[in-house]
Amino acid sequence: MSIALASGFSNRKIDPTRRRAGLLKADGSSADNDRVEIGPTNLAFEEWQSLGLECPDLTAMREFRLERIKSELVKRDLAGVLLFDPLNIRYATDSTNMQMWISHNHARACFVAASGYMILWDFHNSQHLSAHLPLVKEVRSGASFFYFESGDKVDQHAQHFAGSIDSILRQHAGDNRRIAVDKIEIAGVRALDRLRIEITDGQAVMENARLVKGPDEIKAMRCSIASTEISMELMQNATMPGISENEIWSVLHSENIRRGGEWIECRLLSSGPRTNPWFQESGPRIVKNGELLALDTDLIGPYGICADLSRTWMIGDARPSDEQKRLYRAAYEHIQYNASLLKPGMSFLEITEKSQRLAPEYRAGRYGVIMHGVGLCDEYPSIRYPEDAEEHGYDGVLEPGMALCVEVYIGVEGGKEGVKLEDQVIITEQGFENLTKYPFESALLED
Repeated sequence: MSIALASGFSNRKIDPTRRRAGLLKADGSSADNDRVEIGPTNLAFEEWQSLGLECPDLTAMREFRLERIKSELVKRDLAGVLLFDPLNIRYATDSTNMQMWISHNHARACFVAASGYMILWDFHNSQHLSAHLPLVKEVRSGASFFYFESGDKVDQHAQHFAGSIDSILRQHAGDNRRIAVDKIEIAGVRALDRLRIEITDGQAVMENARLVKGPDEIKAMRCSIASTEISMELMQNATMPGISENEIWSVLHSENIRRGGEWIECRLLSSGPRTNPWFQESGPRIVKNGELLALDTDLIGPYGICADLSRTWMIGDARPSDEQKRLYRAAYEHIQYNASLLKPGMSFLEITEKSQRLAPEYRAGRYGVIMHGVGLCDEYPSIRYPEDAEEHGYDGVLEPGMALCVEVYIGVEGGKEGVKLEDQVIITEQGFENLTKYPFESALLED
């Protein structure tokens, strides 16, 4: 689907007089100070305006997403998709409720019929959280059948929920008994089976629906990245010898929340010898002058959009060593080269084949992917290094509107330090656009 087609999905226009009267914010959401809906703060709107960024039209963005889901359901001849994953529910409804808690306590669910009829089961007494969303046609409760919630009534509660799905199918799908389900408790699977409801893979449906971003999603991504980069700059300014990794990392959390961001998926920040091997999380270590500090934001910012950026910088005022510069240049050249390959029509395996090979000394510590999709979080696809392609690789084709993170970790096995770099890009009709503006370290790129 061409990005240019997406604007046709929304027939409802936001009344500009309401914006001028101060009743709506720049994204079309209510300007009521007491509103229930979460979203960007005034600080974020002011910063985006100063950067010349255009806010998304949330009505158009939501309708685009629903059309993407419907298209995937029709393509697979499915009556609908049943969602428990909070990010899939966010994509379908644009509603939130205790996202991290719900990720391990599945008390919310959503059913989207192939016709577009949408039902949300929310946590008890939470109906007001989605009252501003006209695409949600019904709000119910009763999707909780995990042990903490239901105890020895798990099967009973699952049967009751499955009965609701059966009734919905009879009302909205005729004879079609095939649905996709992303994640569900075992009791729920068995209850649906007993009602002869055929279950297929809902993650495939939703990952493919989420694959291509519409114009307003791209605007939202630009805004989220901008807020993240402002927060990163404040974090880098706070980086000084004598404080802990956690103190530095806390700045990113704080500044993200100040701007209406939501959470951070990981805590991948490390310094000095803890940068090698990668994946050591932020801790109490006191950073020292002349060391490298490496981080991966994995940040869910405003609008629930992921800004997944990695940078490595020097701590203090010491001049970088030749080894630090060698590692940094190798990382920089790697992501620049691999990004330069990107264009629509290119296959995932072709990217693997044509990507820059890591020097042998860096291969043991290589990152898990050359690049991956990104949207509400890290998403499909994963594009692998040649060393991993046979066992883990799969194919597909780049399309305009796909967002990718191009990344690398460079470190010698058993070495003193390592470097992590990552940019977030969007595939365009002509090639790609790098959405990342955060600067690289000139001192580490010098000869």
